[in-house]
Amino acid sequence: MKQYNLGIEATLEIIGGKWKSLIICLLMSGRKRTSELQRSIAGISQKVLIQQLRELEKDGIIGRHVYNQMPPKVEYYITEYGITANQIIDLMCTWGRTNIKIRQEKGEDVILLENNPNEYWS
Repeated sequence: MKQYNLGIEATLEIIGGKWKSLIICLLMSGRKRTSELQRSIAGISQKVLIQQLRELEKDGIIGRHVYNQMPPKVEYYITEYGITANQIIDLMCTWGRTNIKIRQEKGEDVILLENNPNEYWS
């Protein structure tokens, strides 16, 4: 039997780590292919991305649709259950934007690329 001391442990088990929240955030805007996700997440290797996608799929947060064609085409999407994580992800994004603004006001040299999509998505 699995036990948790706090509810947040169960949350972090599913969406914690460096990449999973980013993947969920990107899929909230619609279906994406593996290559689209990899281009959108600077620094993630294909191996790690696929591992994270498999874990999120196993946990029911995302789904995978494999098209019967050559070459194979796979798209990932947020499941109904995964959509329930949207509130958490939105709060994390809002907190992060606020944190960056406070740090900028204190003189720290930090930028948010989502304010300039041409830099972020290239």
